[in-house]
Amino acid sequence: MTRTFLALARALLALALAATPLAAQEIKFGDNSGAYPNDGECDDRRFRGAGMATVLSWDSVGRDATDCQQAMKSGRLDLWRLEEARAATQCARIAWGDDSSDYSSDGECDDIRFEGFGMASYLDDAEEGRDATDCRRLCDYGMIYLRDY
Repeated sequence: MTRTFLALARALLALALAATPLAAQEIKFGDNSGAYPNDGECDDRRFRGAGMATVLSWDSVGRDATDCQQAMKSGRLDLWRLEEARAATQCARIAWGDDSSDYSSDGECDDIRFEGFGMASYLDDAEEGRDATDCRRLCDYGMIYLRDY
């Protein structure tokens, strides 16, 4: 599969997951089969908030149930909601940073502050503000939105 196809597939999955109901009892948290279960941080990209891990990957979706459930119950986490993020994201007001990332100018946004079409599959908070050109372009075209809006 091509990289573009994989990015599109991940983005479609994100959109589908973002439509999940907010009530914790209705969310399918999955299991604890991920790389970092029970470490006190939610590794699942469907969520946002203070209870999130600093590194996110599509491989962890639905694989860190206990951490995500506990963070949601304590109010440190909620679902990332596409429509709310779209309404709140104002691209012209974002401090984009620079292009100092090793992954800048590759057509994907690597900045952990965002989610949506065109996002890299692996996000690390060390890349925040270091992929400005890619992220700004994708935001301007309405393809990515802020995770914490």
